[in-house]
Order: sequence, then C-alpha cells, then structure tokens
Amino acid sequence: MTTNLRIVPVLLFGTLISCQPSVDLDAERAALLQADQEWAAAATEGSDVDRIVSFWSDDAKVYPPGAPVVDGKQAIREFVATSMEVPGFSVGWEPVQVVVAPSGDFGYTICRNHFTVPDADGNLVTTHGRAIAVWRKAADGTWKCVIDIWNNEPAAEEGAE
Repeated sequence: MTTNLRIVPVLLFGTLISCQPSVDLDAERAALLQADQEWAAAATEGSDVDRIVSFWSDDAKVYPPGAPVVDGKQAIREFVATSMEVPGFSVGWEPVQVVVAPSGDFGYTICRNHFTVPDADGNLVTTHGRAIAVWRKAADGTWKCVIDIWNNEPAAEEGAE
C-alpha cells in the first residue's frame, strides 16, 4: 500500500507537466525578431507616430541616455512626437540578438542603433549606440516592448585602427 501511495504524487506530477502547453521557441524568436524589425522600419520612416508607439506596452518605460525616464505610453507618444519634429532627426536600429524565455512570454533584443540630430551649430551629427529592449507577449499574442534603454558606443580610442 505504501508503494502505491508513493507512485500517486509522481503520476500526478507527470500528468500536470504533460498538460503544460509546449512553446515553440524558434517560432517565438522569429515573431519577436519580426516585431522588432517592423518597429525599426516604422521608426526609420518616421511618418506615423501612432504606428511607432504601438510597439510599446501601455506600461512601458523608456530610458534615453542622459535624460529622465519616459514612463507610460502617453508620455512615450509625446517623446516620440517631439523627437520627430526636430529638423533632421532620424533613428534606426538592427537587432543583433533575440532571446525568448523558455515560457515564451518574455524576451529581449540587443540592437545596434544610430540617431541623427542637429548639434549646437545646426549641423547634423550621427551617433551610434547599443540598445536593449525587453519584450512581453500580450494577451492577443503580439510582442510589446516594456523596457527600452540605449546608450552611445564608446568613443574610439585615439590611434586605434
């Protein structure tokens, strides 16, 4: 009788595990990569603020270098709209790594980015940087960015080739 009682928890645990939905991580990575690439294309085009902002979750936070945190979708929309109004402003990025959690509901992308803005004299200057976007899968199955942070590449060392 004791042997049978020991088997019951093992069988119960096995049944619970087999009921967990399996996640196709390759498909989720591909979907996350596609979302990031579509977002980058929308941002590079720069003509549709609502489309650009649609890739962030309602509770997203943006951490621009040297600036306060931009908290929530409405504040992010204002941040994006203001940026797009700057003469000569442009932004773009390319994902270099995409990671999805085993659960399939969280992930992150690591990107190389570039921003073009006017300097103090009005000359357009392009800076290159690195970015990490943390993504969460929404209830409708789409990927939404919840944390967006970037910084500039370090200055090249003098005399380096």
